[in-house]
Amino acid sequence: MSWDFSTEPEFQKKLDWARDFMRAEVMPLETLELDWPTLLRVIEPLKKQVKEQELWAAHLDPDLGGQGYGQVKMGLLQEILGASPLGTLVFGCQAPDSGNAEILAAVGTPEQKRKWLEPLLSGQMYSSFALTEPDNAGADPTNLTTTAVRDGDEWILNGDKWFISNAATADFIIVVAVTDPDADRHRRASQFIVPIDAPGLTVVRDIASVENPKPRPHSYGSHCEVTLRDVRLGSDAMLGGRGDGFVVAQIRLGPGRIHHCMRWIGQATRAFDMMCERATYRSAHGSLLADKQTIRNFIADSAAEIQALRLMTLHAAWRIDNEGTRQARKDIALIKFFGARMLHEVIDRSLQVHGSLGYSSDLPLESMYRAARAARLYDGPDEVHRDTVARQYLKAYAPPPGNVPTEHIPSRRTQALERFADLLADQP
Repeated sequence: MSWDFSTEPEFQKKLDWARDFMRAEVMPLETLELDWPTLLRVIEPLKKQVKEQELWAAHLDPDLGGQGYGQVKMGLLQEILGASPLGTLVFGCQAPDSGNAEILAAVGTPEQKRKWLEPLLSGQMYSSFALTEPDNAGADPTNLTTTAVRDGDEWILNGDKWFISNAATADFIIVVAVTDPDADRHRRASQFIVPIDAPGLTVVRDIASVENPKPRPHSYGSHCEVTLRDVRLGSDAMLGGRGDGFVVAQIRLGPGRIHHCMRWIGQATRAFDMMCERATYRSAHGSLLADKQTIRNFIADSAAEIQALRLMTLHAAWRIDNEGTRQARKDIALIKFFGARMLHEVIDRSLQVHGSLGYSSDLPLESMYRAARAARLYDGPDEVHRDTVARQYLKAYAPPPGNVPTEHIPSRRTQALERFADLLADQP
């Protein structure tokens, strides 16, 4: 089957505009360390320009306020936005809001869409997604212990969540909780929309991490610990059907990983550009770094790995657009672990080429390096995705008859002698 990643000239103009806009207007904001209210105020006129270019919330269909560009076009845009941690925020497609919007669009009731989706899409609200728990392996979400118990017309939620992205700046959180503990392991959980000011919900802290050792309170990009203590919700808070928690979650995971990988390409390309620039002017041991074979190997390997991930990810995006997310499951898992490794390696090489300057905070490489380490964990650890890929490939294979390898030369020779016996009989 053939595939095509090309885009029409009109969309390419939008991509060119986005690239220039990111460099001129968005990336300079990284240096200012703005608090959340100030950041929102500063990016408001930038968001207006994005909307005028018809690039706002490009991941959703037009009837939901998006552009309906599909995953290939969205991936090409995400590559540009990924160069800066603020890119997706300015373009209205930041995680976890983009995935939450997709869930609300797919399974939300008309009232839920009016109350939560519409302000989320317009940029008037922000959200979070609470799945991970401190006492359970995030790689196996079927072990969740946060509960939602029915009490008349209400649900009562209790549990602990952590590494809940942007909970400190969210207006509501989508919480995954166990509603049917005795059901099949993939039918135990449901999802609920919980307003951030719901009694009993507490954002305990911004968790310090490798990525952000000293988080500033109430800042964009936070990863928080959240507790739920007898949080009472009406029956209209359930998102999707009872027991559909994991089914609903898949709506956001496939396309979300496409976006992650394309953003990683944008980050890696930024590190690559810095590495190449450094090589043109920095001298050591009597010559430019650009003349050193090791540095040239760094550059060549990085260029190949970036291009490999770009093609792999666009192919996965193309499959989603043309065949559906389920059919692209293997491709999605493949790019997730390959992309996380690529991102870390390219940034590491660039930092190495810059030496002490790269290690310092005078360049963005050190923060990019710390953030890249998390890529091997979120949205599933690399090991889980590698296992998924291997299992998918193994389905196409079976033990050979008698456990004799298909390529066993003595056996093949015997078969060949039998097949060509007549022709070989005439040989002297």
